[in-house]
Amino acid sequence: MQKKATNRMQKVDEEFKRELSKIIDQDLKNPNITGLISVMKVKTSPDLKNAKVYISILGSKSKKNTMEGIKKASGFIRSELARRINLRYTPELVFELDETMEYGAKIDNIIKELNTKKD
Repeated sequence: MQKKATNRMQKVDEEFKRELSKIIDQDLKNPNITGLISVMKVKTSPDLKNAKVYISILGSKSKKNTMEGIKKASGFIRSELARRINLRYTPELVFELDETMEYGAKIDNIIKELNTKKD
């Protein structure tokens, strides 16, 4: 049975999410990173050694290139995060593509199509 995240861990995850969003949006200057990039969720391990960062990419020329660019910049992103948030450990960042927004939009379009056919 998995233990529910403590209130402190939830606050740490939210702070990481907020700062990672700012770093990715304002500080990354890689031309391969295109589109609207949103940090959807951050899941940090209890020992603060690792953090999974779930990101959504909309309107990108190439999601694959954007993900590669973000993964290559993970060292810079981690150092910026350490500079902005005062914790004993700054976790190793693992970026995962979160496609729930696209999936939701696809389902929404299907429902709209079905409603127009019904009318």
